[in-house]
Amino acid sequence: MTAIRPRRSALYMPGSNARALEKAKTLPADALILDLEDAVAPDAKQAAREQVCAAVKAGGYGPREVIIRINGLDTPWGADDLAAAAVAGPDAILVPKVSSPAVLADVGSRLSGAPAGLAVWVMIETPAAMLNIAAIAAAARDRASRLACFVMGTNDLAKETRARLVPGRAPMLPWLSLALTAARAEGLDILDGVYNDIANLDGFKAECEQAGDFGFDGKTLIHPSQVEPANDIFSPPAEEVERARKIIAAFALPENAGKGVLSLDGRMVEILHAEIGKRIVAVADAIAARQG
Repeated sequence: MTAIRPRRSALYMPGSNARALEKAKTLPADALILDLEDAVAPDAKQAAREQVCAAVKAGGYGPREVIIRINGLDTPWGADDLAAAAVAGPDAILVPKVSSPAVLADVGSRLSGAPAGLAVWVMIETPAAMLNIAAIAAAARDRASRLACFVMGTNDLAKETRARLVPGRAPMLPWLSLALTAARAEGLDILDGVYNDIANLDGFKAECEQAGDFGFDGKTLIHPSQVEPANDIFSPPAEEVERARKIIAAFALPENAGKGVLSLDGRMVEILHAEIGKRIVAVADAIAARQG
């Protein structure tokens, strides 16, 4: 199994705010998205780029995954953002408004000389992206694309489709499901979009639980107060981890070698449950290692 990195909470931090970039070093988020796009005014783009890249080069973010969200390559700032971010040394570069695999081919070619460990994440936030979602995910088959993760841009999807952002997200559910299916078909991680009402903790938790039920790896966040609830909800429950370990141990017994199904504690379990259990345990162990 590929090494798992927890991505329960991915907090957007405005790249133009030096205090926010420093504060990020103390927050328990699994990932930090240092933003050069939506959170930065046009006249502050260049200064924010320089500030973010300097902060990433300086380090100090500990076990947190550090991602730089650039401006689109079709903007006046995108190409310079991408070049500077590649040199700064983040864990990943987040590319906005990816609507076709051609964008990933362009990004990949521009990153041909970057460190091998640099990943590309993409925002899924346009109607065209939803129509091309399988092809975008399939770009991951070309290692030059560096594609590793989808990030849902639900606010932009709502804007472009005129869908309403309502409790339960009924208008969004087909898109969320389709993007997740495409991501999993190509072995990609996928993060849910943001929740806008910072004061509504119950609503935020309900949306995290919905995303967890769908199978999302975590959620993108807009405020530090959302980090700990997201971490809690996207962590496997202790009883689920214990059950998974028990199933794995049962199939590992010599007398059960080659069996596809067992009776365990009065319930039938299949070998696929052991495979599911291995991922649950791996996620739990990765979380424990990060917190340790």
